[in-house]
Parts: sequence; C-alpha cells; structure tokens
Amino acid sequence: MGAEPRAEPPASPVNSHNEWDPLEEVIVGRLDGVTIPSSHPVVSCNIPPWAARLQRLAAGLKYPNVLVEPAQQELQQFVALLESLDITVKRPDAVDHGRRFGTPDWSSRGFGNSCPRDSMLVIGDEIIETPMAWPCRYFETHAYRTILKDYFRLGARWTAAPRPQLTDALFESDFRVPGPGEPMRYILTEFEPVFDAADFVRAGRDLFVTRSNVTNAMGIAWLRRHLEPAYRIHEIESRCRTPMHIDTTFLPLAPGKVLVNPEYIDVDRLPEVLRSWDVLIAPEPTPPDGRLLKITSLCGKWLNMNVLMVDETRVIAERHHTGMLRALERWGFEPIPCDFLHYAPFAGSFHCATLDVRRRGRLESYFP
Repeated sequence: MGAEPRAEPPASPVNSHNEWDPLEEVIVGRLDGVTIPSSHPVVSCNIPPWAARLQRLAAGLKYPNVLVEPAQQELQQFVALLESLDITVKRPDAVDHGRRFGTPDWSSRGFGNSCPRDSMLVIGDEIIETPMAWPCRYFETHAYRTILKDYFRLGARWTAAPRPQLTDALFESDFRVPGPGEPMRYILTEFEPVFDAADFVRAGRDLFVTRSNVTNAMGIAWLRRHLEPAYRIHEIESRCRTPMHIDTTFLPLAPGKVLVNPEYIDVDRLPEVLRSWDVLIAPEPTPPDGRLLKITSLCGKWLNMNVLMVDETRVIAERHHTGMLRALERWGFEPIPCDFLHYAPFAGSFHCATLDVRRRGRLESYFP
C-alpha cells in the first residue's frame, strides 16, 4: 500500500510583518482589575521623583474609578471603531491584578493588561512572549493564554523567551538618571536578557530597537540570535534620559516613511539603511487639558506619535492632537481621529494598547 498523503499544516491565523500592511485582526488591551504598579526602582526610575513618591504610596492599590471610567469609555469606542473597519478584535481574559504572587527571590502584585504590545512580539507567524523587567508584569501574558492557545491550535508558532530571575543583580543599586550632557546609563545590568516588545518596531526583514530601562543589550542579543539569519536588528540611538519603548521615539508608518521624535532623535545619526527613507518630524504635542491627566500619566508627552496604522494610508490618531492630525494629512495619510487621552495613566495610547496579530501581506525587504 502507498503512504498516506501528508496533511497540510493549517494556515496560521497569525501573520504580521510590519506596522502598515492592511490590518485584519488585533488584540486590544483591557482595564479590568488594573492595579497601580508595585514599588520597585525599575518602575520609579522612569517617572519624575515627585510622581515616584506618590507611586510608592499607592503601589498595589486599584486604580481609582475617576481614572478608570473615562478610559474604559474611550477604550470601548476604540474597539467599536476597529470593528467598524472590519478588523477582528480579540481581548484578554479579565484578571484581578491586585493578587500577590512571587518567586523564591521576591514577591509583587500585578499591574494590568492595558498594553499587549509590551509583553508579546509578533514576527510573521510567530508570537514571542517577552522577558519583561518589571516584576509586577511577570505573569502578564497569562491573561492572553486563552487567545494564544487558540492561535497555536490553528497553526501559529508560540515561543517564550527565557523567563528572567529579576533578582537584585539585574538592577544597578546606585542608579541615577543621567543629566543633560552626561554619558547615557541604564538601570539594567547585563545579568540576564530582558526586553519589552514595545522597544522594537518591524519593517519586514528589518527590526529597529532602542536600548532602554526595560531592554538591555543582552535582551537585544537574544532576539537577534533567535531571528537570524532571516532578520536584521538595527539599534536606534535615543537622547531620552529615561528611555522606555520606541513607539514615541521612532515609528515606521509606511514603506519609505518613518516618524521620529525631534527631541530624542538626531536624524544624522540614524542607521545607514534609512538614508533613502523620508524622515517625518513629529510636531510638538498639544498639552492635555486638566491637571489630573498631566499628573497621572505613566507616559511622556510624546504620545501624539503613538498612532496605529490601519493600512499604508489610514491611521488612527488621537483627536486632541490636532497638530499631528494636520501633519499626517500633509504627509499623504488619512487620519482617523479617535478620543484616547484618558488611557495615558495606564501606560499608552493606540499603538501600545494593541497587538496587530494579522496584517494582509507577506515578508519583504524594504532596505538594500
């Protein structure tokens, strides 16, 4: 008898190679059970000293409703907008992040699932769970396991980077934020690889990364070795004194167009591969109205850059940032305004709050 015909593997439901192919399916974050991050130097080093003192006092408590409720309303409107654009939206399970957990070396409470972009990196048909440096985010991807298992059963590749120990050896005990003109330094040592996915952006066979206070050189080396030889990783030099996540510093919007932060990026020091690309300089952000938003944001002022590409032309951007909306139009894009200012206390905006799981396109090289 002849051999039985070999069954073809299922087509993966995960397929995303860049930041701009037509978006078909996305994971959107959730605010249920969100908890103020537990006190730790790796958390407080990225916020002003006065805010760090407040954060330490409130660590482990539930976010107050005065912050959660308006953000929830905007989040639901954002989900409705995505669905109106025929984009499939998946959501993580609701989790009580106030529950304490630990390892043999430390214990913590959680944070939330507001930003799936941080804890998972999609490269083609593979989802990589990242080794994050904040102890309060150690088990964050558990809320996505229902989704991840479904994707795996349907043919996706599912990888987890080495789970870090997060002992004191990973953190500089005498860390001080470098002042203007001082050599750059980071709170992380090279004790073990750690990185947030949000420190990387994708452009086909090329990825761009910023080293930061949540992504060390060893973490970049781990991902480079994992992806070689099919992909190249280029490091973007940032002038930010407290770097954390690339998508308010450098964000590819379409083939040949990249949005950069003029405060953090020296255009003349961008990687050589970008010489043929149009470098779009982000306009100055519009300050938010109201003192509460200003003092509770876990993000810097450049959230106007944190946009989500629906395809090469259409882009979801914050309605409040009119300067960015006008700039996008000048650059040939079609901005879709949406309210999302109240998401800032939960560490992000549109790009952070989403993980694009499937975009209609194929792996290409956009650079020589």
